[in-house]
Amino acid sequence: MDGIVALWKPKGFTSHDCVSKARGMFKTKKIGHTGTLDPDVEGVLPLCVGKATKIVPFLTNTEKVYEAEITLGIATETEDASGEHICKKAVTSQLSNQEIKEVLTSFTGTIKQVPPMYSAVKVDGKKLYEYAREGKEVPRPEREVEIHGIELTSDGAILQDGRAVFSFNVRCSKGTYIRTLCVDIGKALGYPAHMSHLVRTATGGITKEVCLRFSDVQKLVDEGTPEKALLPISTGLSHLPSLTVDEQTKALIKNGRVLEKEQGMPNSEFTVRCGEEVLAVYKTHPSKPDKIKPVRVF
Repeated sequence: MDGIVALWKPKGFTSHDCVSKARGMFKTKKIGHTGTLDPDVEGVLPLCVGKATKIVPFLTNTEKVYEAEITLGIATETEDASGEHICKKAVTSQLSNQEIKEVLTSFTGTIKQVPPMYSAVKVDGKKLYEYAREGKEVPRPEREVEIHGIELTSDGAILQDGRAVFSFNVRCSKGTYIRTLCVDIGKALGYPAHMSHLVRTATGGITKEVCLRFSDVQKLVDEGTPEKALLPISTGLSHLPSLTVDEQTKALIKNGRVLEKEQGMPNSEFTVRCGEEVLAVYKTHPSKPDKIKPVRVF
C-alpha cells in the first residue's frame, strides 16, 4: 500500500508514537511522519506509507497552520502550560483589540527566533532538552522563520486572576516554534507569557477536514479495507507547481532522465504527471540551467 494517512494526532502521543501505532495497524515498517508535534499538541500529522515516504521532505517543508492560545502574566521554563512557572507579572488592565492586533501584525514576514531549551534542536551533537533536563542552559543558534499570516481569533483578551488570555491563527514556515512566538508576543505587549493551547489545522494542502482519527483507521483495518485510509501521493505534493507530459516522455521520466528545460517550466521544484499519475519531482539542473533533473522518481 502506498499513500498518505491524514492523521489527526491525539494529545498525549509523540509523532513517533503515532508512527509506531500506524506500523502495527498497516503491518509495515515503511511509514514516516512529516513534522514533529509535541505530545500536548493535537492536529494534522500526515503519515506517509510505502512509496509515499519518498515525499516526506516535500511535506515537511510546507506551510503549517495553527490555532494557538497565549496566556499573558506567567512565563514557564518550557514556554508552554506544562512547564514550571519562572516569571510572573500581573495583568491589571484590559488590553485593547487594536493593541493586540498591531503587535500580532508586527510579527508577519521574516522573523528571528531562538529555539526553546526544551526542544529537539541539537547543539554540539546533543538535543537542547537533554541539556535542560540536566539543568544546563547553552547558547542556542538564532534562526529565521517566515510568518505568512497572523490574526486575532478571539474577541479580545479575557482578563482573570492577573492573567490575560487570547487566541490567534498563524500560517508559518517549517521550523517555527509557536511556543517561542507566544513568548515574544508577550514581551512585545510588556508581559511574561506562555503558549497555553495549540492545534495544528493544516500541513501544506492537507487540512483538518480530511483527517482521520486512529479509531477511524482501525475501523477500516478491521473491515479489511485499510487502503481506504490512504490519500493519493499527489495530495502531499499539491502545493508544488505541476507539469503534464505524454506517454512517450513518461518512459523517460520513469528512468530518471535529465531533460531539456522548455519555456514555461517552473524554476522551483515541480511535479511531473501523466494523466492523474504523479511520476516524479523535478527541478532546474544546478549546473545546466537549460535542463531539468529529477529530485525524486516514484
